[in-house]
Amino acid sequence: MSHPMAGTAGTPGTPRVLRAMNDRAALDLLLEHGPLSRTRIGKLTGLSKPTASQLLARLEAAGLVLATGTTAGRPGPGAQLYEVNPAAGYAAGLDVTPERILAAVADITGRTVGRYELPTPGRRPAVPVVQQVTDALDGAVKEAGLCRSDIHRLVIGTPGAFDPNTGRLRYASHLPGWHSPTLLEELAAALPMPFEYENDVNLVAVAEQRLGAARGHDDFVLLWNQEGLGAALVLGGRLHRGFTGGAGEVGFLPVPGTPLVRQVTKANSGGFQELAGAQAVPKLARELGIGDIPQGHYTEVAAALLERAAGAAERDERHRALLATYATRVATGLASLVSVLDPELVVLSGTGLTSGGETLRALVQAELEELAASRPRLVTGDVREHPVLRGALESALATTRDEVFDTSR
Repeated sequence: MSHPMAGTAGTPGTPRVLRAMNDRAALDLLLEHGPLSRTRIGKLTGLSKPTASQLLARLEAAGLVLATGTTAGRPGPGAQLYEVNPAAGYAAGLDVTPERILAAVADITGRTVGRYELPTPGRRPAVPVVQQVTDALDGAVKEAGLCRSDIHRLVIGTPGAFDPNTGRLRYASHLPGWHSPTLLEELAAALPMPFEYENDVNLVAVAEQRLGAARGHDDFVLLWNQEGLGAALVLGGRLHRGFTGGAGEVGFLPVPGTPLVRQVTKANSGGFQELAGAQAVPKLARELGIGDIPQGHYTEVAAALLERAAGAAERDERHRALLATYATRVATGLASLVSVLDPELVVLSGTGLTSGGETLRALVQAELEELAASRPRLVTGDVREHPVLRGALESALATTRDEVFDTSR
């Protein structure tokens, strides 16, 4: 029986691997806490002062950390502070909807350094999708003062999901131009960096897990309600995508209170979407006799109505009825999810839910406790500004950091 040679590069426990583990621990601490002194890094990692000094010298020589300023407010000379070098790597994300592509670039610390919005109106795209993607990406890259080759990784968020078995986009018939069976191959040929694609609601869950209301939770459900109704299922810390990528497409869920929708992918809708989607809010408001309904896109109208109702619910019966009826509708679909998944936490996200504030959240919580056997805790999402885009950046940054911060090679 042969044995691997001790000290082989990459073998667990070798000095090179242990150094790389300490390097990564220090870099993660700098990302979390900001500039730190050698002494503070030593205490947080458990390394001796000489080892911490060697680590910082090694990371500085590799271009991964920068010396930046000194501590102040104590007697004697200040200690040198170190921070992650923002230019050590860059990642990009795209948030794709039928109306526009929103692109952003972030440095390795997570700070957004470039953003660009490309309008894509019309049922038939005048410009091929591959060009739309590269144009949007180039706009963000240019604003960041970079070029395409500076981007380590790109994550593209779209409605629906690309079927891993066929490579075709499913569950998103409302996204024109994105359904070619060769689209992913064309994108790979046009983009100089590795790219991944992900469902938009899954990316919102990534943002909430990394930055928001689901931090510290390995099991939770996120319900999204904005342009459409969708859910993200995080089980054991991992997104559950299902066999065809369709896990979480709860807008198609048959629910009591609406007629059955047949051939749902052609209709691009289902019972839960019809019952509790954002487009149902203006109709419900009219049925309740609420006047002065705003004009505009149904997502903006729904958000404005819910925000107004939350502010007027205590003194106005019709606004109170709007929130109560809508909460029952939302809880009706949620009860099916909860009965199957039994999650500890449910995060409510998207303007069709968050605009109702704590008043709507509490009403949905109360209704869910009546309709479901288990009682998960409901919270509203914390990531409000472009959550799909933020999730795309966080996803791209995670892989980029794994690559850039690996000092074992």
